[in-house]
Amino acid sequence: MRACMLGYTFYERDNRVRRYAEALVDRGFRVDVIALQAEGQAKQGWVSGVRVIRLQKRAAREKSKFSYLSKLLLFFVRSMMVLTREQIREPYDLIHVHSVPDFEVFAALWPKLRGSKIILDIHDIIPEFYASKFGIGPETFTFKMLVMVERWSAAFADHVIAANHIWEERLKTRSVAGSKCSTFLNYPDGRLFQRKGIPKRSGRITLVYPGSLNYHQGVDLAVRAFAGIKDQVPNADFHIYGAGGELLEVVKSLIVELDLHDRVLLKPPVALDEMPGVLESADLGIVPKRSNGFGNEAFSTKILEFMTMGVPVVIPDTAVDRHYFNGEVVKFFHANDENSLAEAMLFMIKNPEAGAALARNATEFVKQYSWNNNRDAYLGLVDSLVNSRGAARKTEPLETTALPGQAGEITGPRGPLADRPGCAEEIKETRLTLGGPMSKG
Repeated sequence: MRACMLGYTFYERDNRVRRYAEALVDRGFRVDVIALQAEGQAKQGWVSGVRVIRLQKRAAREKSKFSYLSKLLLFFVRSMMVLTREQIREPYDLIHVHSVPDFEVFAALWPKLRGSKIILDIHDIIPEFYASKFGIGPETFTFKMLVMVERWSAAFADHVIAANHIWEERLKTRSVAGSKCSTFLNYPDGRLFQRKGIPKRSGRITLVYPGSLNYHQGVDLAVRAFAGIKDQVPNADFHIYGAGGELLEVVKSLIVELDLHDRVLLKPPVALDEMPGVLESADLGIVPKRSNGFGNEAFSTKILEFMTMGVPVVIPDTAVDRHYFNGEVVKFFHANDENSLAEAMLFMIKNPEAGAALARNATEFVKQYSWNNNRDAYLGLVDSLVNSRGAARKTEPLETTALPGQAGEITGPRGPLADRPGCAEEIKETRLTLGGPMSKG
């Protein structure tokens, strides 16, 4: 089987997309990924058996609607061209499209017409996401048009995945038939998020926020909250591993304004493979999300990752977080309230035994939310889709058409060897005459 993951994302940093792709590789699929290109990366490369095709760069988060949309449209056109080319060369059995944006699913038009099965994975529910990012209301024409695009996109796909159960119900209400939609959280991958006994900083207490610096993530609230308690806990520091966003300059200004330059440290984003070590070395995880609109329902996978790594975490009492968690596994604060967040930080720092109890409870709690326990459900969904095609193509690494004693042919697919460093040319086919010489086709 042949599959493609398509997303306007940096593949190496995207736990969700990598997890799906590598699960399919383990199942025996040949998997391509079409994604963004980070600075210094080659246009193509291999990551854990997955061929990654990188189409365009995204150096910074866009501040204007035009800049944001223009880059999405450019990626859409380029990805459609690549998908069409690859489909003509050798058809895909499955294309898993990751939104934002929803309309990216239409890049798979030609594969869809040729029988490929399409999954639309809605990481962020777009009308609410756009409204939060650019300050529009649900009564506006733009919002209503985004809902219409959501409906068209869902109708085009063979199955829709929602990022949490609240959004699944929303999608079923306005855009997707119930049997066609299911929920897969952004589960931590147990192969990556494993505790290694990394020691804590001697004599210091480290609070950590990992993620984007977008408004709905509320990092500015966390900086102000920490400023309010820093003198009471002189041995505590706040490390922000920010992957860019519209609040980057705001956070930098707050650090200067509140005299936090030696206590609040802006760290560069780290590769996904390095993130488990960053989390495990923390004493306390901070997830300061706002409850305004989109943030109230956006699930943060960092909570599960902190839990997996044995770190207690402070989170807001948003609708989605109250839906999944309780006070026995996390420390809640009142969303949007920097004073409440400061009190929660101070309590956890002053009462390490309470943090240890939360971490113990969360270790058991998070097992049900691990990728190991939910991987088979995803693979079952894939099987149900690709098997419904009827006579599914069977692709093996090496396949002979010869009968015993006859001249035969062994054909190898274009795989990792074709593009790995050191190969001067792409190996497309090798012919073998049984009992005779082997020649390159």
